[in-house]
Amino acid sequence: MKPLLVVAKYCQGFFSSLKRIYCGACPVSLTAMDIVKLFEEDVVARKRLAELLVGEPDIRLAIINAVLRDVATKSDIEKLRNEFRNEIARLEQRMDRLEERVTRLEEKVSSLDKRVDMVFKFMLMLNTPILVAVIGILLKMVLTS
Repeated sequence: MKPLLVVAKYCQGFFSSLKRIYCGACPVSLTAMDIVKLFEEDVVARKRLAELLVGEPDIRLAIINAVLRDVATKSDIEKLRNEFRNEIARLEQRMDRLEERVTRLEEKVSSLDKRVDMVFKFMLMLNTPILVAVIGILLKMVLTS
């Protein structure tokens, strides 16, 4: 029998016996929700109910089985460790590839920087004689007038 069915069957029998509670001469009818509210308000009664439920072997086994389904086992943890290790290794490989790309990009930038310097020097070499000639012409014009 499934664990929750055992608990439900036990609680059904327990609550069906509490359907009618007699207070003196007048019967008082309680619903299941009334009983739940009473347990919510009374900590001692709630603890006592828990003790009664745990005291029943079938219910205790049902509770243990229900809890064990949610507990991580050593193999579950080992699987997670392996997954994390694999993911870390994959990320490290990606980082290595990215570092290689960055290194290549730095080399290209350095090469471009050298080329720009060379073009600037070349342009300066070509323009210097022209500038000297223009300055000479302007000086000649100023001095001859």
